[in-house]
Amino acid sequence: MNKNQIEEFFARLKKESPAPRGELDYINPFTLLVAVVLSAQSTDVGVNKATGPLFKVADTPEKMVALGIDRLKDYIKTIGLYNTKAKNVIRLSEMLIEQYGGQVPQDRVELEKLPGVGRKTANVVLNTAFGQATIAVDTHLFRVANRTGMAPGKKPLEVELGLLKVIPEKYLKDAHHWLILHGRYICKSRKPECTKCPVSDLCAYEAKTIS
Repeated sequence: MNKNQIEEFFARLKKESPAPRGELDYINPFTLLVAVVLSAQSTDVGVNKATGPLFKVADTPEKMVALGIDRLKDYIKTIGLYNTKAKNVIRLSEMLIEQYGGQVPQDRVELEKLPGVGRKTANVVLNTAFGQATIAVDTHLFRVANRTGMAPGKKPLEVELGLLKVIPEKYLKDAHHWLILHGRYICKSRKPECTKCPVSDLCAYEAKTIS
């Protein structure tokens, strides 16, 4: 995709969804961080079902630590890998209290020091909670970037850096959400719905389904 095509790509996605947002429910930066950690290898819908009741009783690091690991497990036992995730959530809560005054740091390096937090999770938090122009490359976004030819790459970091170079600055803050939602609902893995796609004519995908 060339510069003009990428500009048009995001202009159309913005027209379709002027104020995109992620689908994980949260109350504040801390609960967003917890929700993203819990969402690894799990669906947003499944995570939201568990965190709805959880966040009513534990929406700060202090309350989460007070809740304790056993009670936390009771809230999240429907989520895959809940034992490991519970340990990570309790420990990251303790670290936030001990090292960051109970606040979620607004820095990727510091975020990645927390248990269960990798680059993708850090980017989601930085973008969604703090409005930073970051790109969190999940499987949906990775697929869209490669299929369209916008930022092809074999590894998530390669795709992330490629997107940061080519996406116009005015679209960077919301690009992460537009691309993920596009991949989740239109540019699906097994059967992309190209006939419903608002940007199909700009896409380089050779196996495009046009009828």
